[in-house]
Amino acid sequence: MRIGLYFGSFNPIHTGHLIIANHIAEHYDFDKVWLVLSPHNPLKESSTLLHEYHRLHLVNLALAGNDKLAACDIEFKLPKPSYTIDTLTHLQEHYPKHRFSVIMGSDSFQNLQRWKNYTILLRDYPIIVYQRPGHEAAPTLYPNASITEAKAPMLDISSSYIRAQIKNGKSIQYLCPDSVAAYIKENRYYL
Repeated sequence: MRIGLYFGSFNPIHTGHLIIANHIAEHYDFDKVWLVLSPHNPLKESSTLLHEYHRLHLVNLALAGNDKLAACDIEFKLPKPSYTIDTLTHLQEHYPKHRFSVIMGSDSFQNLQRWKNYTILLRDYPIIVYQRPGHEAAPTLYPNASITEAKAPMLDISSSYIRAQIKNGKSIQYLCPDSVAAYIKENRYYL
């Protein structure tokens, strides 16, 4: 089985995440795209993170009805903070017949040299990079790696913007699926 791994904090998941994940699932040769929820990304501030199980529930709400996308909580069981290469090693051990690829934004791709064992990641796993506004992918930096630039829709939506909207009492309608926005409001998340 070919699995695309789309890592993220999803704090909260939003329409931009879903459009990218669905685009990759539809236009690239994957059986499924797993949205791998990271409890704590070592390169991001953790103080604004909603509890991982609440974020996982929001991801599951967002993915309801799409059988090509699935939530993955594998990093909940691994040491924190989460390192992509450790997660990939763990997944490869538990799913030896699956072929994994990593999906990332061009902003993350620009920071790849800061990642733990990034050279092993580049050597052993195909990477699909989608454009983020203001960030060039520049796959020529790694000529021996398997890097594909995805021609996905480019949206300038971020979880930090959504959190700010909520904190300021503004609507997040259309930024998140209705089920996610309603659950956030009902539970008073990010206030």
